[in-house]
Amino acid sequence: MNLKKELPLIAIVLLPFIYLAYIWDQLPDKVPMHWNMEGEIDRYGEKVELIIIPIILPLLVYLIFLVVPKIDPKNKLHKMGDKLQTIKFLLTTFMSILAMFIIYTAENESFTNPNYLVMFIGILYIILGNYFKTIKTNYFIGIKTPWTLESETVWKKTHILGGKLWFAGGIIVVISSLILEQQMNFTLFLIITGIITIIPIVYSYFIFKNERKTI
Repeated sequence: MNLKKELPLIAIVLLPFIYLAYIWDQLPDKVPMHWNMEGEIDRYGEKVELIIIPIILPLLVYLIFLVVPKIDPKNKLHKMGDKLQTIKFLLTTFMSILAMFIIYTAENESFTNPNYLVMFIGILYIILGNYFKTIKTNYFIGIKTPWTLESETVWKKTHILGGKLWFAGGIIVVISSLILEQQMNFTLFLIITGIITIIPIVYSYFIFKNERKTI
């Protein structure tokens, strides 16, 4: 591990922990832990539960990116070089910001517009879609189906299409989060998520079958 490269990421991972420690004494014993689609609090919990948020978001994502390249049986992730480091940086930063946003809403007991959280996920789709085409064949990151793992060509074509779909889907989710009312936006979000997930899987099957016919 290159400590010089990792130090900025470690700092980013620590940000929500530092923020939580800073506001800890100001938090009541019970804090909001869940909101319904109308932005109303429907569950409170012990404030110690907030510690789970930065653990399962930036810290877990960062640790996965550290471990996965070392256990990749095809050793393809290492060949991505700086692109893998960029994806790790973007996703870890995204998760750190999301963790601080969630902690902030718990601190202020305010989540007036659930569309903000959906918009965050839309931004994540855009980030992932932009980098799909750079991901090499591996067992951990990307669109992993029996057909993409079997063929380099199927993997590449599927991720080119998937990248376009996720990027476009993310843009639609972000825009709809700004203009639609909450329930309609959440319904559209589920539809978009289903489309960008299912189409690449089906596509990988058909191009794999076509590839086998030509052999």
